[in-house]
Amino acid sequence: MSADHDPTFASDNTAGIAPEAWAALAAANAGAAPSYGEDDWTARARRLVAELFATDCEVFFVFNGTAANALALAQVCRGHHAVFCHELAHVQTDECGAPEFFTGGSKLIPVPGADAKVTPGGLARALAGRRDVHFPKPGALSLTQATEWGTVYAPGEVRALAAIAREHGMAVHVDGARFANAAANQAAHGVSPADLTWRAGVDVLCLGGTKNGLNSTEAVVFFDRDRARDFAYKVKQAGQLASKARFAAAQWCGMLADGAWLRHAAHANVMARRLADGLRALPPARLIAEPAANGVFVELPPRAVSAVEARGWHFHRFVGEHGYRFMCSWATTPAQVDRLLADLRAALG
Repeated sequence: MSADHDPTFASDNTAGIAPEAWAALAAANAGAAPSYGEDDWTARARRLVAELFATDCEVFFVFNGTAANALALAQVCRGHHAVFCHELAHVQTDECGAPEFFTGGSKLIPVPGADAKVTPGGLARALAGRRDVHFPKPGALSLTQATEWGTVYAPGEVRALAAIAREHGMAVHVDGARFANAAANQAAHGVSPADLTWRAGVDVLCLGGTKNGLNSTEAVVFFDRDRARDFAYKVKQAGQLASKARFAAAQWCGMLADGAWLRHAAHANVMARRLADGLRALPPARLIAEPAANGVFVELPPRAVSAVEARGWHFHRFVGEHGYRFMCSWATTPAQVDRLLADLRAALG
């Protein structure tokens, strides 16, 4: 890391590989193993994902979140379908048209909503438009969990949205790049990963690995197993089938076997709350949303932004003219949070 450029809070994917995943990679590197997912590591990883969600499911591993989302949506939609998502959803703002490309032309319909959440009312209004052959047919509802503002859908919220989707013949997809952080938040309320997904009506989840300490691996999990038919061919055709698949699967084994995936996510959430609590005491800083996961979104005056950037901190403008995002990861330490707060305090003072 450059001495004058600290990316700690720029994104949770700036952190290294978590120790459990690193150890599993080293273990998988001993000897030879069958290729293309026919190895024991991949079989075990799939079993662990099924155990995590307490259900039989179909599990596929791809290299990144954009591919996971785009291929999952392409599996449940055709080119004449519409995908309804929040106006700030990653599939809408940050995937370079990949969902449209891989679906063969499905139209993304952005839906507004407070705290980066789709609401039943907002979805109903979006669905109340045209139904003739000149407008795309509803095909899927895509939710982001945790959302782009670090908020979290509770099971009841997902269930209500899924019910509307069902009424209109739509599949329910979840972009779970930070699903572990959402699960850690909800675990405190006695909510399980199953409660957040298939029990609430989710058909397919893109389960994030990269942002929680893994390297170049995401899991596409079909709870509706019928919808996974021939998905392996889509993975291959898109260049997402790894020949040395065990090195992706091994990381999942290392993180899921003893709950490290949830511990690391919970730690990142705690660091975000520590940062948010510190910011509350630093007017004129103003939290944009109450953090429920591992991101802190705050309005800061330009002079403070310039001052902390000059001290080497790297973070991103994210909301409006003066809204900024600070992301915490499995590797963020209390000392790093406190140093950032000290520099912000000096800049604001």
